[in-house]
Amino acid sequence: MLVVGLCGYALGMPAGRGADFDAVLIFLFGLYCLSAGSLALNQVQEVGLDKKMDRTKKRPVVSGVFSKFQASILSVALILIGLLFLLVLNWRSAAAGLLTVVLYNVVYTYFWKRKWAFGAVPGAVPGALPPAIGYLAHEGAAVSDPQLFYLFGVLFLWQMPHFWILAIKLKKDYAKGGVPVLPLAVGDVQTRFHMGLYLFAYLGLAVAAPLYVSSGFISAGIIWVFALLVLATFFRYLKNTDKWLLFFLTLNISILVFSLVPAVSVVRYYL
Repeated sequence: MLVVGLCGYALGMPAGRGADFDAVLIFLFGLYCLSAGSLALNQVQEVGLDKKMDRTKKRPVVSGVFSKFQASILSVALILIGLLFLLVLNWRSAAAGLLTVVLYNVVYTYFWKRKWAFGAVPGAVPGALPPAIGYLAHEGAAVSDPQLFYLFGVLFLWQMPHFWILAIKLKKDYAKGGVPVLPLAVGDVQTRFHMGLYLFAYLGLAVAAPLYVSSGFISAGIIWVFALLVLATFFRYLKNTDKWLLFFLTLNISILVFSLVPAVSVVRYYL
């Protein structure tokens, strides 16, 4: 979250003005507190669910390291501190942060995740908002700017193949928790089909980065190479599903490349 949030901050910088490092530190601390508080609150909200699943039953609240009361106080305090630091920058960045928390900790946690097999799709919206929190920290930046559309879009589309490949591997655990993930609803084959749809859209937007971000030929070349690499590992995974880890790791590296390369290119151009 911090890395993609910082990419959003970098892409939103006004041309030629240079970086205000005090503002960068304020933003990073605010986003860190906000994300840490949101994740901690999620553990309080889902303690009953986490007890049922092997991969989550050792989390601090479930295991008793923190009581629900202690974790609640800590999480709310972190969220408020994060929002206050973002508010120092401007109200739009803080508003985007608040929207992220509401969508994740209320709408996704209580409704989309628990009631809908395709809950990961709208649930990807709060996961894709950190770049907007950073981008909107600058006066004059607008939600309609193509740079923000690009960052939000690649992060949104990336989350479906990222989550669904894990859901396939952990579907028995999700079944224990009663979470209706896509593989339990439609099966592994159909889940991989949907993964492919979002993956192609993700890679298509990534290779179109120069249309949205003022990056150079070198940046575009790096993105194209990684896009082809992700595609190759995906087809290898389809042929042999035991090779899922290579595709998963390549996919995760790609989102860093697709976010960082345009951001670094633009910062170099502006400075």
